[in-house]
Amino acid sequence: MSDPYTELAELAGGFIHEIKNHLSTFGLNLQLLAEDFNDPQTQRERRAFERVQRLQNECERLVEVSNDFLRFSRIEQLNLLPCDLLVVLEELIDFFGPMARNSNIKVNRYLPSDLPPVFLDSEIFKQALLNLLLNAEQAMPKGGEITIQATISPETLTLNLIDTGKGISQEGLEKIFKPFYSTRPGGTGLGLPTTKKIIEAHGGTIEAQSEPGKGTKFSIRLPLKIS
Repeated sequence: MSDPYTELAELAGGFIHEIKNHLSTFGLNLQLLAEDFNDPQTQRERRAFERVQRLQNECERLVEVSNDFLRFSRIEQLNLLPCDLLVVLEELIDFFGPMARNSNIKVNRYLPSDLPPVFLDSEIFKQALLNLLLNAEQAMPKGGEITIQATISPETLTLNLIDTGKGISQEGLEKIFKPFYSTRPGGTGLGLPTTKKIIEAHGGTIEAQSEPGKGTKFSIRLPLKIS
């Protein structure tokens, strides 16, 4: 018997995919319309051009939400392989590096050199961590520091990501992993829920600790063995 949740996710994914097809047609026609008004000669044409631009922005926003929802709904079976977490993290930090430098953010690493292999779908796991790094970057508009720590116990590896950003209220902490909750203008509210879903698909857990003005700490706990 099929899982009702899986069936619902597949149905929602198909629905969003169909919407994206229509959005592509809509966006293309808006682009052609914008080209027609690219050099407005009258006040009426300028108003029309501005309205077309607003519609283009809304269309792009819908595409972004659709893409985030598809990523959220399609995290199911993972290809778990033993991975060197140090390599995975270095690849991610290297990718995030240019954005960190542009945002005046320093990334600190406190990672033991003898970390045991962890069973990961490395590309999907990096997506989860990237969501956390982007969340931290957005919380530090004037720059700051991100610290990545790892500790091990006999059965668990704990990975901490700590930022020096503006922090999160207790009310916000209770909602941050709920789909579509966002305090960022234009945010889809699916980044952290997607991260949580990815971590749980790896058999792990994630929790957040924070106070306004004191930064935020995300702790990811991963099993060292596949159950």
